[in-house]
Amino acid sequence: MLEDAQLMDQDFEEGGNRTWATQVTVDGLTYATSLFWQPLQNTDDPVTEVNDAAEGIMEGADLFCIKQGKAPQFGICASKQGYKKGMNVGAIPVATALGGQSSFVAVFKVQEGWWYICVRNDIILSDGDMVFLNEEDAKNQFMSMLAVPDWGKKIAPEEWAIDGTEDIDVKTLISKGNRAKLQKIKALRGTKLFMVIGVSAVVGMWLLSTIIDSIFLAPPKRPVMAPIKPKVIKPIEKIPEVKPWEKVKNPTQMMTKCYDYIAAISQIMTPGWKIGAVSCTPNSVSTEWTREVGRLAWLDEALDKSGIKFSGKNFSDDGNKVTISVELDGIDTVNSTPAYNSAQLKMTLNDLFQSINQQVALAETNMTSEQSNVYRSVQFRFSSVNNPVVWRDLLTKFSGLEVKMIKYTKDENKWDYEGAIYVL
Repeated sequence: MLEDAQLMDQDFEEGGNRTWATQVTVDGLTYATSLFWQPLQNTDDPVTEVNDAAEGIMEGADLFCIKQGKAPQFGICASKQGYKKGMNVGAIPVATALGGQSSFVAVFKVQEGWWYICVRNDIILSDGDMVFLNEEDAKNQFMSMLAVPDWGKKIAPEEWAIDGTEDIDVKTLISKGNRAKLQKIKALRGTKLFMVIGVSAVVGMWLLSTIIDSIFLAPPKRPVMAPIKPKVIKPIEKIPEVKPWEKVKNPTQMMTKCYDYIAAISQIMTPGWKIGAVSCTPNSVSTEWTREVGRLAWLDEALDKSGIKFSGKNFSDDGNKVTISVELDGIDTVNSTPAYNSAQLKMTLNDLFQSINQQVALAETNMTSEQSNVYRSVQFRFSSVNNPVVWRDLLTKFSGLEVKMIKYTKDENKWDYEGAIYVL
């Protein structure tokens, strides 16, 4: 049975307290969340699939709902966890409101905690509907999914300040999406049950009379001697999944280019203007200047003469801030297979950083792919006075490395590094 469906040890704190919530309140209405989602194969008869899931995948489930659309699904849950018949379901209106995006990953700040929703190719992932009570858990889950490419939208709280994300009001999305309510599994009772029994009896009598007629009353038929070509059913070929470490941006190239661009941008000096932190991600380099006593025309001229090809240049309405970005192109994609398991890697990294008297923060995370495969990594974060060229040869010795962010703060002469190393 799937651990995700059984809500096993990882869903509870050491003291036995649950780390997730079963519902959220949005605009005064309560919505059921943290359901277990599965694709619906037979939309004409969903009851059989729902019953099978309730009996085999998630024991004790007694409530369900149906998501219609290009990729039909059903979600199941257990009333003993606090769900009730007739409750509105939260993930369906959010997913359908963003129907123009076949894939998106989102975290919404709600009254109860942080609501994580992940839709890939119009399918809500089995663990893609979860209300975390702990912000760090929600952020770790969100960050792990960012390793997967080609998201139509990436939604996160504004205070997280994650590059490439936007903050969208969940109340607006729910008001635009389709509605669905929880129903009882095996809820065939009363008049409906008698109707089914009656129809079944009539069908049974007709079938019995047909068999009697065909056996005892029908004239014998001459056998047909023509050979019948057997029907060949081709098995559905499962497309091999591309593992996340098989498509990482080349870390050596990225660290080199990040350093070159950051160094060039940091040299743009304009009287009366102060440069902020310069950030580099696998896609772009960006920073912001703030006016102290200078003029906007001075900085604009300095940018034009810098020789750097900016992909974006924005001026604030009051003319006191200028934001620029540079596309980080020309970086190859490489296959970097992990070489350590989680425990080995954490011990090796801690020992390495201790040997050079350097502080480092490590966190083990995991992500679930659209084919329900789980991939694990150890995320790292540290600050240093040394630039990326100094750290490049040291970090790239670890196979499975993915550099996510490099930031330079000129006033403090400080470099911040964030990344992950995939593990076996």
